[in-house]
Amino acid sequence: MKKLQGFQKKHLRGLAHGLKPVVFVGQKGITDTVVRSINEALNSHELIKVKFIDFKEKEHKKKIADIIEKQTGCEQAGMIGHTAIFYRRQLDPQKRKIKIPQREE
Repeated sequence: MKKLQGFQKKHLRGLAHGLKPVVFVGQKGITDTVVRSINEALNSHELIKVKFIDFKEKEHKKKIADIIEKQTGCEQAGMIGHTAIFYRRQLDPQKRKIKIPQREE
C-alpha cells in the first residue's frame, strides 16, 4: 500500500470521529499483547483509535505511534489529544469496509 496523502488522511479522520478507542496503551508501553490487539482490531475494522493513557508528552506518543506503524504495517491518519487514528487496508477485497478517495474532491 502506498502512503496516504493529506486529503485521504483527512477523510479517514472524518470517518473515525464517531469511533471509540479499541486499544489502550498503558504504562508498559508497546507490549506483544498490545501489538496483537492492534493487529486484530485492524483486521476486523481497518480504521481504529488507540488511546495513550500514561503517555502525555507529544514526543513519547509520536515514538509509540511510529513503533505501532512499523510492527503492524498500518499508517497513522492523525493524532488528536491522547488518541491516535490508524488505518490498514484489509487484504481481502470482499471484507473491505472503507473506500479511500483516490483524488481530492
